[in-house]
Amino acid sequence: IAAYSQNRHGKEAFDLFHQMRLKGVKPDKVTFISSLDACADVAALAEGEKSHASIIDRGFETDVVVRNALVN
Repeated sequence: IAAYSQNRHGKEAFDLFHQMRLKGVKPDKVTFISSLDACADVAALAEGEKSHASIIDRGFETDVVVRNALVN
């Protein structure tokens, strides 16, 4: 997900993120940061809002790096 996001392949990053979630893999803070970068890259507000809700559910909202990614 990070590699796709860093290379401006936001759609592919989203697809992989969704596949991961469908298989029951819980994202960590690095995965969330990468997915937020992908959201910013392709201006996907709805996806960013979903990720934000998941970040809160998983308790990562107090992490400084995650919060900085949310600002982006």
